[in-house]
Amino acid sequence: MAYRYTVLGAGRQGVAAAYDLGLRGQADSIVLADASWTAASRGAERLNTLLGKHVTTPHVLDAADHAAVREALTQSDGLLSAVPFAHNEDLTRLAVDSGTHMVDLGGHTEVVRRQLAWDRAARESGVTLVPDCGMGPGMNITLALAAMELLDDTREVRIYDGGLPQAPRPPWNYSLLFHVQGLLNEYEGCAFYLRDEQVTSVPALSELEHVEISPLGTLEAFVTSGGLSTMPWTFAGRLATLENKTLRYPGHCALFTSLRDAGLLSTEPVSVGTTSVSPRALLEALLVRELTDTAVRDVCVIYVCARGTLNGAPAEGYAHLVDRYDEDTGFLAMEKLTGWHAALVLSLAVQGTIGPGAVPVESALSGQTFLQMAPARGWQVSLETSEADQG
Repeated sequence: MAYRYTVLGAGRQGVAAAYDLGLRGQADSIVLADASWTAASRGAERLNTLLGKHVTTPHVLDAADHAAVREALTQSDGLLSAVPFAHNEDLTRLAVDSGTHMVDLGGHTEVVRRQLAWDRAARESGVTLVPDCGMGPGMNITLALAAMELLDDTREVRIYDGGLPQAPRPPWNYSLLFHVQGLLNEYEGCAFYLRDEQVTSVPALSELEHVEISPLGTLEAFVTSGGLSTMPWTFAGRLATLENKTLRYPGHCALFTSLRDAGLLSTEPVSVGTTSVSPRALLEALLVRELTDTAVRDVCVIYVCARGTLNGAPAEGYAHLVDRYDEDTGFLAMEKLTGWHAALVLSLAVQGTIGPGAVPVESALSGQTFLQMAPARGWQVSLETSEADQG
């Protein structure tokens, strides 16, 4: 059976998601929609060239124009939202109203929790909703499930993930691999972890540690917001410990902590001479200038350690994935892990493999299901178990 998809947002991850739908999602047609005709048309042309067939059509569509979005969705089996998270709650309502399955790239846990409140309405409409897909949150959670499935019982899960330039350039040693607003969103507010089986808030840019992650060597890991989506609430009382830290080259956390402490993450305008300036907007503009590298080749890493028991003895289960820039398609590893994970989930939703309702990402896709589908996308997941150190 062939399906009709709408991808809303023709940026990096949206185009990558549309590619996966076109190649592996049994797509009859894909509408690549964006508020910018230039972005939509360029993306569609690139996709049709890569796919070797005319399956993608560009379309001008503003996510804030609800009437136009609703009309577009009546012609679609599935919607993939690759627009800023502020639109996703309204898009959820429109998807339910139009009977269209939907996934999104998330980015804000409280918005996701409000989307999940649409569960009953989605079930009544026969619609599957899965918010917060992508690399993290998304695939990091799916790989956590894969690590947990290696054990008979799991009590602790620790996830480390990040996307980095293969050839870092000082002084930043970082390149923008997704929207700058999304990057800074991760560096403010709190993450939600499980500690002593209870959901616990932990400030972003805290709890810095240094870890050895193959093949990159010594990296720093620290708290960022939103990386676990709703998984802490789902596993409260079942896991004693659940946490997720972001990986960067050493020095990154201190640098952005200084920017935050200087007030540059604030959206509250400040007076500079006769001008009123938003520190956050200014920082975003400067970071786009400093961290944009059109020739970047990136590497993404997800590493999970689950601790529990196996055959009655203390044990650990590990899942490790490394992905790199694709020279053949020109997709960044970040684009693939983010867009393709969302596309994979949407394809399962439209096929009926994931049943109707508003389903948290940790409940939508098992580790084993993902492992079966990963090789077709060139993803090789290393799995391992070992006796746990009881010291």
